[in-house]
Amino acid sequence: MRSLSAVAGMLLLAYPLAVYAGLSYWGAAPLALVLIVLFACRIVSSRRSKSGPLKHLAILTGTIGIALASLGYLFKQHDWFLYYPVVVNAVMLAIFAHSLSQPQSIVEKLARLQDPDLPPSGVSYTRKVTKVWCLFFLLNGSIAWLTCFMPLSNWTLYNGLLSYLAAGTLFAVEYLVRKKVQAS
Repeated sequence: MRSLSAVAGMLLLAYPLAVYAGLSYWGAAPLALVLIVLFACRIVSSRRSKSGPLKHLAILTGTIGIALASLGYLFKQHDWFLYYPVVVNAVMLAIFAHSLSQPQSIVEKLARLQDPDLPPSGVSYTRKVTKVWCLFFLLNGSIAWLTCFMPLSNWTLYNGLLSYLAAGTLFAVEYLVRKKVQAS
């Protein structure tokens, strides 16, 4: 089941490219059916997984993906497919923002996997990083939404490449800042 989850997850990472290729070669209806199957595989494999928060995230985003693909199929309009990156960013923003109201932010929980005895300065730092990720998801989701009204090639470029580069850059910068903060 892990391999099914991994394959579905990797294919969904390539979602913008799949949408672009699918719409270019097949049209909205066949693409919708393929996406529904991929999202369903992701949900089924996630339900059997033991990892709590990621399991729930995969099920939620998979369900939303099925809903958007189904609407695209029913109305024979590809516009529905374009909103998936917007929804994923909104869900991530909600999860990260909600964690700020909890005793441990989501970034702190992840940090405690490596360092269970996180010092108070580490807790403060993780809360700041959580806020930075909230800002990222807000900006990234807003740009993703704007691309829904642009040509499909622009939507694909941003959501299939530039947004991943932005997230990767944020990961790298945060890692470098963390190492500098830990060294001082």
